[in-house]
Formats: sequence, structure tokens, C-alpha cells
Amino acid sequence: MHRHIAHLTSLFDNATEGIILTDTSGTVILINPAARKMFAYTEDEIVGQPIEILIPHSHRHHHVELRDHFNGHPTNRRMGHGRDLYGMRKNGEKFSVEVSLSSYEREGKLFVIAFIIDITQRKLIETAMLAQQNRLEQITEQVRKLNTELEAKVEERTLILREALAKLQRSQEELSEALVKEKELNEIKGRFVSMASHEFRTPLSTVLSSASLLSKYTATEDQPKRDKHISKIKNAVSQLNEILEDFLSLGKLDEGKVESRPTELNLEEFLRDLEEETSVLLKKGQKIGLEFEGKPDIFVDRKLLKNVLVNLVTNAIKFSGEEKTIRIVANVGRKNATLKVADEGIGIPREDQGHLFSSFFRSANATNIQGTGLGLHIVKRFVDLMNGKVKIDSELNKGTTVTITIPITK
Repeated sequence: MHRHIAHLTSLFDNATEGIILTDTSGTVILINPAARKMFAYTEDEIVGQPIEILIPHSHRHHHVELRDHFNGHPTNRRMGHGRDLYGMRKNGEKFSVEVSLSSYEREGKLFVIAFIIDITQRKLIETAMLAQQNRLEQITEQVRKLNTELEAKVEERTLILREALAKLQRSQEELSEALVKEKELNEIKGRFVSMASHEFRTPLSTVLSSASLLSKYTATEDQPKRDKHISKIKNAVSQLNEILEDFLSLGKLDEGKVESRPTELNLEEFLRDLEEETSVLLKKGQKIGLEFEGKPDIFVDRKLLKNVLVNLVTNAIKFSGEEKTIRIVANVGRKNATLKVADEGIGIPREDQGHLFSSFFRSANATNIQGTGLGLHIVKRFVDLMNGKVKIDSELNKGTTVTITIPITK
């Protein structure tokens, strides 16, 4: 459990967004390094202070009213929709921010989590685009006047101005592309904030409530109650560990730290071991059926292949009901191996199937089932590293089949 807590602490300390935890009075309880760097305060200078210390003087009084209203009607939301928000550094410098709020209750008290992003760069891009737009409008007006007043030189002047317009247009397109990419990044961050606040809240609440109750069961005859809450804590920590493993895998992929290193592998034995390992996750009446055809000895990266198949099999178990069968079908050819994981689960809506490999994406009928929305994204990237292909066939309420094809020769 200490190792998982260390992972959580590392996630908090190494997050690129600012994270601040306050109580109902607006007093800062926790602040991560990214937020301290953003506002140029040390931890001792900010913890225990009102959150309004980070807000420009002209906005502080109104913020107290907004905070009191949020405490009365707490919801997960983005602040300042349709208007600009500002933070204030220790030296009094104002800067543009984007803020998302989440909340939870512990022992009857409300705590608020603020996720803060410095959007100064985005504002600079938007300002530059407006300036370029104004410049384009001015040049267009100049073209109209020159065409009227300088008919004799219209062709020569128009050519010069067209070149200038083309350069400015290219510049505007580059700025627009930069803004689109920045907005896409913030959309991914927004999905991460929404996912994290939802997926972390339930297991964390379980850990906190069970840990509090454990201290009350001190008598010998209370052991069954203690065992019950210890089991709840273990399951909650296991859920948190799965989330963190997905984050760590995605981080390593983004940093280019994952490579395919093929070695010789007996695929049939490998799949039977996988079947045995994942069988402990089966629900009541569920079973795994393995079908194998071809020569078992292949050349492939064992670690990447195991990560892919474990992800697909656990997904099949999670999204299938009791008494259902999960099929693993392997067919080894001369140059490639085809592996299928098929379930009889809830399926995927047709309109969502084109987004399944996007990071933090979850289909509409899976929002109430625990998960990060990273699994299939990581599967696709691991299969790409093995120079393979992945395909998904699914029908709503009938099941899903994921097929991967990978080269197996040395």
C-alpha cells in the first residue's frame, strides 16, 4: 500500500498543472509544486492562507461571494466560462489562468480541488491573431484604394500587395494552427481533469471511510468487520494502481522510452499462462476459452504482447456480464500471427467506434464502469511499436471482438 501511496504522491508532485486543495473557508490545505512555481510562493508561505491571496486585489471581494455560492451548490465545472480569469504572483504580477473545480466530502466537511492552467501563451497567440486580422483588413482597404487611384500601375501594385497578403495569410494560418493545437491540448487536459476527479474520488472515499471505521473496531469479536474494511481498502488501492499504471505507460510512450525488443516465445504456453493469470478476475459463471492453431514458436516482444492481451482480456471481463464466455483465438501463419479477444458484453455504440483509440475517450454506455479511457489508446500504440495492426468489430448489446495482427519472424 505504501508503494501505491508513493505513486499518488508522485502524481501530485509531478503534475504539470497546478493543483490546490482548500476547505470550506477557502483556506489552502495542499498545493503542488507546479502551483507553487506558477504563483512564485513557497509551501510555508501559502499553506494556511486564504485562496484569495492568489487573486488580484480588484477581484478578491467578488471571489469570496463566488466561493460561498459554490460551497452551497458544489459541482464539477470549469470557472469563468465566457470571461477572462486572472491569478496574481507573489510579486503582484497578474497572469491569465484557466480553472476547473472539483469537490468531495470527508467526515461531513467539504473540500474543493482547483486544477489551474497558465494560459498566458494562448492569450498571446489570440492577440497576435487579432493584430494580423486587423493588418489584413487594412491591406485589403489599401488594395481597393490603389485600384481606384492608380489604374495605370494597378497590375504592378496588385502583384506586390498579393505577395504581402499571401505572406500574411500564411502567417495567420500558422497562428490558427498553433491555436487549434493548443486548444486540442487543453481539451485533452480537460478530459484528464474530468476523468481524474471522477475515477480517483470513489476509491479515495472508500479508503478514507474504511480507514476511519477501522479505528473504531478494537474488540476481538470485531475482526470480521475489520477484515471487511481491509478488503475494501485493498480493492480501492488496486483500482488506483490500475489508473496509475495506465498513466505511467502513457508517460513512457510519450517520452519515447518504450521500444520493441523481439525474443523467441512459445505462444501457446504464453496464452495458457495468460488465461490462468486473468482467470482470478472472472465474474460469477464467466469463463475463458482458448483456441490455438499453427506452430507455437514465434519471435515477438513478450512484454508488449502481454500488456496488450492483458488489457484486452480484462476489458472483455469488465464489460461482460456473469455467465458469459471470453474467447482468445490465436492463428499463427508463416510471417504473421493473428490474435482475437472476443466477448459477449455490452458492445460499443457505432457513433463512438471512430474515437476508441483516442486518449481519455470513453464510450457513452461505459461511463458508469471504472476506467481511465487510456486502455485502447495504449494497446494501439504498443501494437504500432510491434509493426502490427489492430481492428475492432462491435455490436451494441451483443459483444466486441478486437483483432491484432503482428509480424512474428526474426
